[in-house]
Amino acid sequence: MTQKKYFTLILILGSLTALGPFSIDMYLPGFKAIARDLHTNEGKVAWSLSSYFIGISAGQLLYGPLLDKFGRKTPLFIGLLVYILASLGCALTHSIDAFIALRFIQALGSCAATVAAIAMVRDLFPVSENAKVFALLMLVLGVSPMIAPTLGGYVTVAFGWHAVFLILTGIGIFNLIASKLWLPSNYQPDASMSLKPRPILNNFIAVLREPQFYTYAITGALAFAGLFVYITSSPMLFMSLFKVREETYGWIFAFLSVGFIGSSQVNTLMLKKYKSEQLIYAALVAQVVTVIIFLTGTLNGWFGLAETIGLLFAFLCCLGVANPNAAALSLAPFTKNAGSASALMGALQMGLGALASAFIGFFSADSALPMVAIMAATSILSLVVLSVGRRNISSL
Repeated sequence: MTQKKYFTLILILGSLTALGPFSIDMYLPGFKAIARDLHTNEGKVAWSLSSYFIGISAGQLLYGPLLDKFGRKTPLFIGLLVYILASLGCALTHSIDAFIALRFIQALGSCAATVAAIAMVRDLFPVSENAKVFALLMLVLGVSPMIAPTLGGYVTVAFGWHAVFLILTGIGIFNLIASKLWLPSNYQPDASMSLKPRPILNNFIAVLREPQFYTYAITGALAFAGLFVYITSSPMLFMSLFKVREETYGWIFAFLSVGFIGSSQVNTLMLKKYKSEQLIYAALVAQVVTVIIFLTGTLNGWFGLAETIGLLFAFLCCLGVANPNAAALSLAPFTKNAGSASALMGALQMGLGALASAFIGFFSADSALPMVAIMAATSILSLVVLSVGRRNISSL
């Protein structure tokens, strides 16, 4: 593979994986404006994030078998069309209930891009390169949380939150054209794969029975749930509790994203010396220590805006190391069922993230405690699952 082709593949796959995060991050500065225009509160607007996460979780289970049976491109194109139409609907709606429902449909479309991109990493690159490629994808992916909320803040102030979803519609169209013209696929569709519920369920069960998969997929999903809790809480935390402006919130969000993306690239360098198994364990230990300090300080009222940003930065640095290694280790045992495995991994990640983030909508915006407590619980559970699961793998 030439350097030019390698770069093109990374760029397109990164653009596909960035579609979902862009859809999540760009409208966050508009929470107050959406709540005002749709005659509701920010807590209910936050449910549009949870519905998006649920849509991605459910959609990945749908697209996994479709990607294995029909190849990568056809389901991808259909998903992108659904995304484009739902994004346009979000821009035009005047009802919070319709908005929440359209966000669910938008997620069903965007998750086709995510699942296809992850599966194609396994198709197009050798297993030994997967962790490195996932980290490179996170570099491309990192452009979205650094640009999206900042851009979203300025767009919301200048043109209103509806314009954000018109821009997302345009991004969906760009991804559809780029995938059609420049994305190759060497995967041969598996015509023997059945789309009946029972064979699909049996296929997922077969994936789940692989100890390496369930150990690292559940570990990664629990650790990553903290990210969804942070994303859901951040508009209320910074704009309502700490009273920062929409544009300032975008810059804070962008700065915190540097920790997540930067550490993922440091992970690429560390993979030259250490194994993925070593890196994910060390990252989770550091993550647990961070959230315990965060929780203790929050309970005692020690932290203001600067300290909160610093601890969130440390938390996201830990995730930036844990996540690509969890993904690589989860998918490593698979060749034939890579699509189903990536879908199931994504469903676990998004499902647990949606469940954790949904709780935020039930709390007021006058305290960081709900966010920090949920982040601490999921991080500790993640380390426990990894510690127990690694013993099961080593005993085989």
